[in-house]
Amino acid sequence: MEGLDAAIWLSPAVLGVFGLLVGSFLNVVIHREPVLLLRAWLADMAESLQDGQVSGMVFGRPPAAEVAAAGRTLQASLDELAPLGIARPRSRCPSCGHAIRWYENIPIASWLALRGRCSACRTRISARYPFVELLTGALFAAAAWKFGPHVSTLGWCAAIALLVAMSFIDLDTMYLPDELTYPLLWGGLLVAALGWTVPLPTALWGAIAGYVPLWALATGMEKLLHRPAMGGGDLKLLAALGAWLGWQAVLPVIVIASFAGLVVNLPRALLGRHGRWKQYPFGPFIAAGGLVVMLAGVDPLLELAGIQALG
Repeated sequence: MEGLDAAIWLSPAVLGVFGLLVGSFLNVVIHREPVLLLRAWLADMAESLQDGQVSGMVFGRPPAAEVAAAGRTLQASLDELAPLGIARPRSRCPSCGHAIRWYENIPIASWLALRGRCSACRTRISARYPFVELLTGALFAAAAWKFGPHVSTLGWCAAIALLVAMSFIDLDTMYLPDELTYPLLWGGLLVAALGWTVPLPTALWGAIAGYVPLWALATGMEKLLHRPAMGGGDLKLLAALGAWLGWQAVLPVIVIASFAGLVVNLPRALLGRHGRWKQYPFGPFIAAGGLVVMLAGVDPLLELAGIQALG
């Protein structure tokens, strides 16, 4: 894309509208991806329960008939479920099963027109759906403004979409799927190899800097406290951001994520009744830190903190 066409199609206005549409799709991903992963995990478990060799490794002997029967029952229950994928079937109201018509699925506008309720049963539709759409559209527009009318902007938008999806999945499930963190990591290395972001060696060191030091720290704290200190998905997400932004960005991302997490979660921990070891999702804060660094740049943030820009 070059010239006038690129200036139009990759403008903040056009990519902002495109982001609204992507946000509508991300709502489906956020809802269905954890269900698909859980189904796959249960299917593996059902197979393992019926496998004499695998069960024997657990029980130290051939599995009892009840174990194999449990596996068959679980598999039968899974087989009875309606087929589910990211693209199919069409979205439906979880309360009454009403199939969402195309004109009821227009980003933001349909939610406002329906006044946030299902057209069939009038069950309330969460405001999070239009929020995800608006957030994605705003971030796509910000990426267009930051990176300009270049094809690399589409790569940044893809990274933003993955970050939005992972953040809300982590909020819902305390889990960051490998199916999303790994594409973000490999995508960061790919665009670096294409010359769209940071130099490839910087991206490689960024991935290493995002994973290895915190992995060592988390492992040490886990042994000291006898409890998980940081999820593996958080480390993979930080490594992926290092691949996109370079090793210089890892520290600012950690600082922003830690500060934001403290501001949000400390009052919840003090005012709630969750206990001293209550765990909160950290992925959304890592993603937020990555987005801030992505759009603001590394050097301005380092200068703001009074740190000389790293070469």
